[in-house]
Amino acid sequence: MTFCLDSIIIEPEDNKQINSAIILLHGYGGDGKDISMLSINWKRHLPNTVFICPNGHEKCSINSSGFQWFDLTNDDPMYILDQSTKAENKLIKFIEEIKSHYNLENDRICLSGFSQGCMMSINLGLTSSKEYNCIVGFSGKIINQENLKKRKKISTKTILIHGDADQVVSPNFLLEAKDFLIRNNVEIETHLIKNCDHHIPIEASSIALNYILKKI
Repeated sequence: MTFCLDSIIIEPEDNKQINSAIILLHGYGGDGKDISMLSINWKRHLPNTVFICPNGHEKCSINSSGFQWFDLTNDDPMYILDQSTKAENKLIKFIEEIKSHYNLENDRICLSGFSQGCMMSINLGLTSSKEYNCIVGFSGKIINQENLKKRKKISTKTILIHGDADQVVSPNFLLEAKDFLIRNNVEIETHLIKNCDHHIPIEASSIALNYILKKI
């Protein structure tokens, strides 16, 4: 099967039956291989889960060896909203392909991502017609609260994890997202990791895994 986005796919070992999927979305300038590293520790605890890690639909504007979900060289909020919406539409098509290929419904799919990938996961997870199993976000934020509030249809359970020393995406955005999600009736869990900058440490990976195991 060829999906509309080039992807790293890690299927269960020994041809075990697939009954769930975790879609991992990389950050700005990253790629599917980068974010697939999360699966190394997760897959032995999730023996019937397929991990799918797509490359962004565009080459990164400032790093030609990486990819992006939306351009960050123009910081105009409406431009970013427009570009992220294009990525969202591409990802919706991608997820439909995954659902069809693996015979899975939304409630068996976890949306997860880092930084830009987290931002896309939140949007996808709250605007679909059916709830996903959960959203697991690292070091992200809500792209545009006003727009998301208008488009929100569902309340997929969410965990957001952020480093308290992040100088790329401020940890204040974690608090803003938590406030937004609570006010919009989304079950939300948050964790602030001490002395952590813009990356996913083992502590954050472990917290996320434990959360997923309770849901899937």
